[in-house]
Amino acid sequence: MGTIVKLATIRDDTLWAVVARVGRVQRVAEIYPNRDAALQDRAWREAQVNAHASFLRTNSQSAPHYSVAPVRRTDLPKGWKPLPALGFLRGQFV
Repeated sequence: MGTIVKLATIRDDTLWAVVARVGRVQRVAEIYPNRDAALQDRAWREAQVNAHASFLRTNSQSAPHYSVAPVRRTDLPKGWKPLPALGFLRGQFV
């Protein structure tokens, strides 16, 4: 009939990414093994953006928008590094 495969041997390489977007530019800000952790990080990043909203307006900077999406480790760029949480304040988004 077929080969029996144990569920423990099947590896799912799907992670949850917090994705930052400014205009048309998107970057994976951080990755997590589960969706709940990614949602918590997204909420924290959005709170930081809201806390610095007046600073962003006075400096004519666009505020990043955050979302959560599944991502495979193989889909990340080769030299990917996490985006600094407040990097957008120093112009380090890209």
